Amino acid sequence: MARSTNQDNKQWYAVRCVFLHEHDHLYEERILLVSANSFEFAIEKAEAEAAEYVDALGEGTRYVDYADTYMLDDEPLGDKTEVFSLMRKSPLTPKAYIDRFFDTGDELRQTVEHKQ
Repeated sequence: MARSTNQDNKQWYAVRCVFLHEHDHLYEERILLVSANSFEFAIEKAEAEAAEYVDALGEGTRYVDYADTYMLDDEPLGDKTEVFSLMRKSPLTPKAYIDRFFDTGDELRQTVEHKQ
């Protein structure tokens, strides 16, 4: 569905920004929901928030100048609203793809068991 991007018709965007916490050499991806009238303005707003985030955390954290955005199709926002989608071509098998890009073993997260 195509959407207008004029000043009176703002849309919701999910913007992913990447940060480096230098003391731990830890990368962080944050996804924000942003109301804007274009992809460019959505990124501009998210990068302004990224600067505030870095200032709040203080020395040792920096924004690595990487922002990725996705315009949401669902309104209003609610349960099961898709907030980000990225497609990447790869010859890797599903397990190799997940291992390379999402589950490298270096992530700091909690595992949840699936009930079958």
